[in-house]
Order: sequence, then structure tokens, then C-alpha cells
Amino acid sequence: MNKGFFQSTKSFLFFLSFLLIIPSCSVNPVTGKKEVMLMSEAQEISMGKAYDPQVIASFGLYEDEEMQKFINEKGKEMGAISHRSHLEYEFKILDSPVVNAFAVPGGYIYFTRGIMAHFNNEAEFVGVLGHEIGHVTARHSVKQQSTQTLAQLGLIVGVIASKEIAKYAGLAQQSLGLLFLKFGRDDESQSDQLGVEYSTKIGYDAHEMANFFSTLQRMRKGTQAETIPTFMSTHPDPADRQMKVAQAAQKWQAGKPRSDFKVNRDSYLKMIDGIVYGEDPRQGYVDDNKFFHPELKFEFPVPKDWKYMNSPLQFQMAPEDGKAVMVLRLAQGQDLNAAANKFLEENKLQVQQKQNTKINGLNAVKTIADQPEGVDESGRKTEALRFQTYFILYNDLIYQLLGVTRLADYGTYKGHFNNTMNNFKRLTNPNRINVKPDRVKIKTVKQTTSLKNALVYYKMPADRMEELSLINGLELSKTVQKGSLIKIISK
Repeated sequence: MNKGFFQSTKSFLFFLSFLLIIPSCSVNPVTGKKEVMLMSEAQEISMGKAYDPQVIASFGLYEDEEMQKFINEKGKEMGAISHRSHLEYEFKILDSPVVNAFAVPGGYIYFTRGIMAHFNNEAEFVGVLGHEIGHVTARHSVKQQSTQTLAQLGLIVGVIASKEIAKYAGLAQQSLGLLFLKFGRDDESQSDQLGVEYSTKIGYDAHEMANFFSTLQRMRKGTQAETIPTFMSTHPDPADRQMKVAQAAQKWQAGKPRSDFKVNRDSYLKMIDGIVYGEDPRQGYVDDNKFFHPELKFEFPVPKDWKYMNSPLQFQMAPEDGKAVMVLRLAQGQDLNAAANKFLEENKLQVQQKQNTKINGLNAVKTIADQPEGVDESGRKTEALRFQTYFILYNDLIYQLLGVTRLADYGTYKGHFNNTMNNFKRLTNPNRINVKPDRVKIKTVKQTTSLKNALVYYKMPADRMEELSLINGLELSKTVQKGSLIKIISK
């Protein structure tokens, strides 16, 4: 959760018209074959333009001028030789630790800082860039609209037992499902082939793309995305995928020495020297069952054993049984009563209690309100819900702490709601405020030895060796030459 949390998100009315579109046939730019499409190219581009600001608001941008210039240059170069060279492609780095890259219809391509930290040369990056542009040029996202249910975004939304409660847990995320479609093997294979073709055409060694898939395969063991799905979970990985990419690279390079194609390891590593690695505690972190926000300087308890998810837009908490949720987000305006009334009216809630109060010296409004059982638009019976909400004025901003559960379960969760909400307070502990994130640092190998020994030389702890092996894309036993560059992790 960061200051992007304060940006209000727009509703996307194009979804209403989208549902009314009559499918029509159009020619796929890559295959040249006619395919049934649910939208025109103009509609596809409009969709991308509408999604982009919400993606940025949801995840935040990673600010690094050199890296942004690099992905712009490579992206524009590749877009110009792609099957849809007329599109105005845009390329952005998201401030997320998750290892992922994805494309939005119409030419918007996103890389997380997490995946940028795991690339070990320009050729690996360019191969994945070509893969994502391939999804756009072959219009895979558009085709999926008629054949597949959208993937659900958000750890907390996924564990909520009630659809009604999940709705309030994921208000900030409901328009993003399209971004995380799980493509079938045919589409993934086609994008792999296009990634090889495009990266080769702009002069890079596509064998490195195959090598990166090997690293990703190693990462799958015991890993799980928290804020957005991992690259490998949204990109199914057939057992022979790496081999097929390597074979395609060989085919596209036929007749030319492999040395004619760029890898550019050192230049890439020097560019990412200092990149934030893993969760950035400055955007909020949980420790000792408390959520701390060093920049905004507040804290509150997180119920023991509850799952949680932090994003630039909101902080979510839910018990393992999925029968309740608490969400912290920002309310609009600077008037507590106006903010409370707006929330109650917009959600058509029946007020049971509303009072002005103080929370650890901060002005607040507490409301308890119910949403009676009823019938939704599809005719499905809905459950009665209870909402306990605190609107707290702090540093000229109104924080909304919302708790939702079934009316019948309120007695079970009331104590958790009260403990969290009544203990929202200023963060003053300098040890909690002055936290620093881990960063990738680039070091020079002092003598020819194994990767493990080189890491030991730089005093890397034993319990992080496997992690360091992964971000270097090398087995710990692999020999590294004197003068070569490796990654370590430090503050």
C-alpha cells in the first residue's frame, strides 16, 4: 500500500457494451486465418487504454529512468518488426516483487521489478518481451473472451467463502481479471515462437529465452504469487517448452554464427544494480501480527493466523475459513461524516449505529450497518451481511477500516474487528519507520571458483544460497570466471 492507494479508480462502462457485441470474423495478423473475435481492433485498443491507469493505480510504477528507457527502446524496436507494427505499444515496469510479465489488449506490456531482477542478460529480457508482444499480435486475450472464465485476482478474494463478502474485499480489483487469463498451450507455444522470431530479428540470441524458462521452472517449487500471479502460473509450461524454444532459436539463426547474436550480460546487470528485491517494507509490512506503514506512519493489529495482502490500493485481511474480511483503504474527501454517509448510501445499507468518536486521539466516525438478504440481478438469493466501519481522520486523509461478515457470524468476528479498528494509531517507533528494502547488488568475482564460493566471499548467508542461485540463473556448483559479474542481495 503506497500513495497510489489514494488515487480513485474509474468504473469501466465499456464492459456493459462489450457484453452486447456480436461476434464477427476477422483475420488474425499472425496466422492470416479468419477467426471469430468478440471485438474490433478499435475496441481492443480502447480496452487497453482503459485498463492502463487501473493497472498503475493497483500496482504502482517502479521509478527507474535507465530501466524505463531501456524497455522503451527495445519495445519500440521489436514492435516495429512485429505483425502489428502499427500499434502504439507502451511498456512499463510495475513496483511488484512477483516474477511476472503480461500484456493488455491493444499493445500495453508490463514487467514487474521482480522479473527484471531475475533476468541475467538483455537477451533473456528481449525473449520474454517478444513473447508478450506475441500475445498482442496474435490477439490471444481477445480470443479468450469467448472461451474462458477470467482468472480471479487477489489472494484474499480467493479465500472468501461468500460471494457477497468477496465483492467488498475486491472492490479495487474487479476490473483486472482480464489481465490474468491463463492461455492454452497452443497460444503459449505460438507466443514462444513469436518471441524467438522477434528477438532474433532485432539481433538477440533466443537461446537465452530458453535458458530463462529453465530458471523459472526451478522457481516453481514451493513458490506462490501474492499480489499477482507468477509468470509460470499464467503461462502454462509444457515439459518440452524449453527444448522447443531452443530448436526454434536454432532454426532462426541458421546460416549465421551464434556469436552474431547479442546476449549483453554485463550491461544488463550493471543497469539493474540496486533494484529493489522482494517486498518493499516502505510500502507497508506485517511483523509481530501488526501492519506498519513507514511512509504514512500508522500501524494497526492483524488478527493472528489471518491471511493478508498488501497492494497500493488497499490492505486486505481474512481468516482461513473465509467467513469475514477486513479492508483498509482511503475514503474520498476530508469530512468524516460525509465520507461515512456516502459509503452507507452507495451500498444501500441499513444503519444500526453511527457515532462520532476518538481512536487513539484521532477523530473518527464508527458505523455498524446491515445489508439485508435479497435477490441479485441474476435472481440468486443473497445473504444478510453486517458492516462495521471506522472512518479515521489522520494527516488530512480519511482512512476507512471496513469489516464485513454474514450477519449471523458477526458475533464470532466482532472482537477481531474491534481489536484492529480500535488500535489504529500513529507510528512513532523509529526502528519501524527506518526500515530498508533488500536490493540486488552486482559484484565482481575475484577468482575463478564455484558460484557458491563466490557468494560466500561476499558473506551471503547459507539460508539464502538457493535463492541467490535462482536470481543468478546458475546452479551453486557452476564455475564462475574471475572478473565476471554476479548478483548478491543486501540492504
